[in-house]
Amino acid sequence: MSTPILSIRDVRRSYGRGQNRFEALKGLDLDIRQGESIAIVGKSGSGKSTLMHILALLDTPSTGVVELQGADTANLRGAALNRTRNKTFGFVFQQFFLTANASVLENVVLPMKIAGIPRSERRRRGLAALEQLDLADKAGNKAVDLSGGQKQRVVIARALVNEPSIIFADEPTGNLDSTTGAAVEDILFGLNRDKGITLIVVTHDEDLAARCDRRILIRDGLLVEDSAKVAA
Repeated sequence: MSTPILSIRDVRRSYGRGQNRFEALKGLDLDIRQGESIAIVGKSGSGKSTLMHILALLDTPSTGVVELQGADTANLRGAALNRTRNKTFGFVFQQFFLTANASVLENVVLPMKIAGIPRSERRRRGLAALEQLDLADKAGNKAVDLSGGQKQRVVIARALVNEPSIIFADEPTGNLDSTTGAAVEDILFGLNRDKGITLIVVTHDEDLAARCDRRILIRDGLLVEDSAKVAA
């Protein structure tokens, strides 16, 4: 069997010290393979967002191992860590994190600007991503003038421009009405299916979780269920 794209072994994460010490994760093991769609579910405070931050190399475990494509990530620091995150991952959050008065295209090309990609190539790839998401006609509009659904599609375009292997989506439909949310879900699962992008979703929405290949249930910092979707 192929090497997992992401793997964690006995990962623990605690915050604070002494009486104030809180164990957010209590020894998790998990393998994620290229092209899977995974839902991480659990109540607020269960540790699911902590797990996502560790998988996405936005946080480091107190103890344990995080491997990306078979390589231990413990030695990634500074510019090398930022470069790895920027190249390998795309992020879609419930909060859009768009620069309100910048244009749609300026928001989309930001990861490529950070990566040092030349301006002409940034523009080409940015417009291509917007075209893919039916937003090419909004490239010059200010982000502040878009609807919620349009903003979330801009966020997905921004997540795509560096051609990531993995997209992390944290409550990606949480701020959207059900119709718009379903359209955004269709886009994410289409990218998973058509481009082989691994999709890792953190959600309270059981309907969204049910669309994923696997459902990972976190309770009190422990992985208590890892179930595959039953084929229809």
